[in-house]
Amino acid sequence: MVKTLNRSSQMKEFSKTDVRFKKILAIIAKNQKRPDTLIEVLHIAQDLFGYLPLQVIQFVSKEMSIDPSQVFGVVTFYNFFTLKPKGKHNCLVCTGTACYVKGAQAITDQISKDFAIKAGQTTKDNKLGLQTARCIGACSLAPAVVFDNEILAKVNPAEITNMINTKMGAKKSES
Repeated sequence: MVKTLNRSSQMKEFSKTDVRFKKILAIIAKNQKRPDTLIEVLHIAQDLFGYLPLQVIQFVSKEMSIDPSQVFGVVTFYNFFTLKPKGKHNCLVCTGTACYVKGAQAITDQISKDFAIKAGQTTKDNKLGLQTARCIGACSLAPAVVFDNEILAKVNPAEITNMINTKMGAKKSES
């Protein structure tokens, strides 16, 4: 029990020194701690931190008077929330049925090979994060990839590395 209190007080001290926590508190207060605004609060928190560290989940839970397991459940249910830091650039490969049938796995494999990361990871230099999603709702564009919030349609696995390098502003790959 003492550890929980110490962790909580450490979190409170940390939150007083970090402007991002103050911004989260302001949104929570604006929404009068209503539980139906949890997703909005989590979106803002993720925008501020780049992901949702456990400390932020605990903070939101405490400030909104929502059980931590419920907040964690929301975070892990929706694929737009992440518990791990993303890269400076993010690549999300759709693995829904239409995209899968048209080559989503080959796209993921090519990115994994060329950038030495697996789905759910970020490159060592934190420049690129690779995620997969069950469906992004762009079936007519299959196979689809979302790169830095831009949907790329009918992606060719052989061209994905050059597309990523171009969008990141890097020199084209010799693949």
